[in-house]
Amino acid sequence: MLTRENIEVVLERIRPFMRADGGDIELIDVGEHSAGVRLTGMCAGCPSAQMTLYVGVEAAIREALPECETLRLA
Repeated sequence: MLTRENIEVVLERIRPFMRADGGDIELIDVGEHSAGVRLTGMCAGCPSAQMTLYVGVEAAIREALPECETLRLA
């Protein structure tokens, strides 16, 4: 089941890498098969933000939580 708690567990594994570049990620909402996140700090305005979100963050979440079909910027 997709819950705020199990998504946060995955995000905690990713955050050190984002923070190393001066950014972070915040979980905004969780739906039945999706989650909304906000990139903050340097990640918010980075030209590679979409790539980070979909290739890095979404891939990690889908690997751990296959029921998550969509990750969106909120």
